[in-house]
Amino acid sequence: MNKIEAIEREIERLDDESFAAFRDWFIEYENSRWDRQIEADAVSGKLDSLIDEALAEYRAGKTKSL
Repeated sequence: MNKIEAIEREIERLDDESFAAFRDWFIEYENSRWDRQIEADAVSGKLDSLIDEALAEYRAGKTKSL
């Protein structure tokens, strides 16, 4: 049994209250990791081409107000 399978088995054994607490923690943890990745990508310049493309579309009048 690999590590992931062991974790899956442990999660399957959780009662409803513990599972809900785990789920809430995991969602927050996943969101935090995602935020860190986006921040790292922004700092490294990986998002610059997307920003440039969006600004070009805005300047060309290809956008609409939300």
